[in-house]
Amino acid sequence: MVDLIWLVIALPLLGAVGLLFLGKRIGEPNSGRIATLLVIASFFIALIAALPAFGGDFEGENIFLFEWLPSLGVNFSLLWDPLSAMMTLVVTGVGALIHIYGTGYMDGDSRYPRFFTYLNLFIASMLILVLGDSFATMFVGWELVGLSSYLLISFWFEKPSAAAAGKKAFVVNRIGDFGFLIALMIIFATFGSLSYDTVFGNADKLQVGGATVTAITLLLLVGAVGKSAQLPLYVWLPDAMEGPTPVSALIHAATMVTAGVYMIARSASLFSIAPVSSGVVATVGALTALFAAIIAIGQRDIKRVLAYSTISQLGYMFMAVGATAYVAGVFHLLTHAFFKALLFLGAGAVIHGMHGEQDMWKMGGLRKKMPIAFGTMVVAWLAISGIPPFAGFWSKDEILAITYGKGGAWVALWAVGLVTAALTAFYMSRLMFLTFWGEPRWDDGIEPHESPRSMTLPLVVLAVFAAGAGLINTPFRPSLEHFLEPAFAFIKVAHAPEGITPWVLAGVSVLVALGGIAVAYRRYVTRTLPVEEGERWDLVENGFGVDDLYGRTIVLPGKAVAESAAFTVDAKGVDGLVNGVGGAVKRLADAATVLQTGQVRSYGTTMFLGAVAVIAWLLIRGGAF
Repeated sequence: MVDLIWLVIALPLLGAVGLLFLGKRIGEPNSGRIATLLVIASFFIALIAALPAFGGDFEGENIFLFEWLPSLGVNFSLLWDPLSAMMTLVVTGVGALIHIYGTGYMDGDSRYPRFFTYLNLFIASMLILVLGDSFATMFVGWELVGLSSYLLISFWFEKPSAAAAGKKAFVVNRIGDFGFLIALMIIFATFGSLSYDTVFGNADKLQVGGATVTAITLLLLVGAVGKSAQLPLYVWLPDAMEGPTPVSALIHAATMVTAGVYMIARSASLFSIAPVSSGVVATVGALTALFAAIIAIGQRDIKRVLAYSTISQLGYMFMAVGATAYVAGVFHLLTHAFFKALLFLGAGAVIHGMHGEQDMWKMGGLRKKMPIAFGTMVVAWLAISGIPPFAGFWSKDEILAITYGKGGAWVALWAVGLVTAALTAFYMSRLMFLTFWGEPRWDDGIEPHESPRSMTLPLVVLAVFAAGAGLINTPFRPSLEHFLEPAFAFIKVAHAPEGITPWVLAGVSVLVALGGIAVAYRRYVTRTLPVEEGERWDLVENGFGVDDLYGRTIVLPGKAVAESAAFTVDAKGVDGLVNGVGGAVKRLADAATVLQTGQVRSYGTTMFLGAVAVIAWLLIRGGAF
């Protein structure tokens, strides 16, 4: 089955191409069903192909497809190893559930077939990224993911805010991609190839901490920061909420934002010998986690809370891979895919039932109106808050334990992660309490209702995984660690300290999480802590004005330069020069028109005089005069 792994990409890609041309003819709901079935088929092909890896006797295999870039030492081949297998199962598994959900959520949309065209393209793009066996193939998927996100974020382009959000995501990601592209140039100049086998197989020949490997890894980090929305390139992700909710879930849980974490984990052979770069990765992750968590506290829009939550949780993953805890980082990527997809789809169910309302201060008391959405979101809430035995507890606390165990300055990063854990529990509890508890606050005319089965079924499935997925990698049974071991066989991977220390740290983490929940409960349910109805924290809600700062210091000067180039340099300079030459030719032609009288006698006289002049010139040159 491994030889047919190319079908995992081909099926959703076929769906995207087919629906692009035949979607209108197929119509709703069949176009959604076809797109969903193709992704489900990809999932089962990947699952069957991954069975040897579950048995622990599979190290990896390259599947050659065709010759692609021989001058760069690259064929178009796929790499099937435990890391790519896990990522493929996450992308296709969670992606299939989001497709099912989308068939109900997008019901009645005028461009229903086109939505599933883009959704299939998104899945295929991410699969190219994770299955490619070279940086060149990864970069193709990397750019296709960027294109797909642009198409889906701005899907409702009739709304100016959606169109602007799509452009913003596209432009900000190009900044990160520029760094990634330069890194690839240096990699090729250093190794003579972009193939993983060549690059990673010769990485040990580079000087540990040397300028070359440090430059490569820092530039790769620039690409990862853009794609995974870390400081300072995180600003596109909150605005991406303008897209349909299934898109938000797909971007935040299974595809685009996980690409940066995957790329660093895949490049572990390089980052493991670049201690400065690894430290920068972890620091960026820790600061992003804290910064985004603070902003999430002040959001009123239920989806924007989750957007900043994603940025924060990705910070944990960066902190892990920066600490060379690659398995822990990938583990949190896995659990986060389940509980964050569940949170977004649950929020979508709330928005659907509230007829498009997204302001949490206009909700309240929805437990009885939407019992399935409420029950499943409780699981995701406890998982992301780090309450045992839910999935987020095991993955997040492994990261914190490993970071603490490295000692020295790493303890400061652990402390940042611990504070972030308390804030996470608080803002997620605030979301739940404002949405599902208390008295109804919705506007007149709104009658909340539960979503159709096509939307609630994915919620239930995701809730099962959000509750239990963490058990696949516990200190008692580290199954995921053994599963991924072949992918990091020649790399020194950081592990949690032995003894009672991890358990003490976990206990502290759970206590601070419970503290965050308790504060939110007293503030928004019992109201024993002061809170104003419809509280506004403008500075926090506006993200501390970072967008405005970028607008003043980068966007406005950029527009001024562009306008100057367009209306001064181009219009008056380049166009002026070209128009001046054209004008001179026209004036010369106008002057010559006096010779064109239309009278044969005048033409004969002119020809006679011309002939006399030519003869005279020849005689003079011949010395006759």
